[in-house]
Amino acid sequence: MVKNRSVPPDTVLPHLTYQNVAAALAWLTTTFGFTEHYRYGEPGGPVQGAQMYLGGAWIMLNSARANRASPAQAGRQTQSLTVFVDDVDAHFARAKSAGAKIVEDLNETMYGERQYGVEDLEGHHWLFSQHVRDVSPGEWGATIAAR
Repeated sequence: MVKNRSVPPDTVLPHLTYQNVAAALAWLTTTFGFTEHYRYGEPGGPVQGAQMYLGGAWIMLNSARANRASPAQAGRQTQSLTVFVDDVDAHFARAKSAGAKIVEDLNETMYGERQYGVEDLEGHHWLFSQHVRDVSPGEWGATIAAR
């Protein structure tokens, strides 16, 4: 995989809220290729939360409740997540054939990423990206902060 100085490769564990975690688990598996690591909830009750991964990207899913809503419930986008994949073209084809709502077609950015944007079943915004060129942030106009 190409390394790109403009985009760090480290992983952050975001927590995403869904009205129906079990439905989200199935959708994220089928559409984006995530794998379930674990799920939890009361025995015989609905799934309250889960952890999933795709390559080195990990996410937590949790249930909507008071003071915690999905974008569909909130009526607006609440964040955007970027996940790096080895073959963004194949990933795009998979998501599109599964009926995902594509909000940004495949494109190559000035900072060396090939990516596309998509919304999931609850309105969470995702970017799936692949490093294709190593570009210094200064080459596209960014200013490096002093450390």
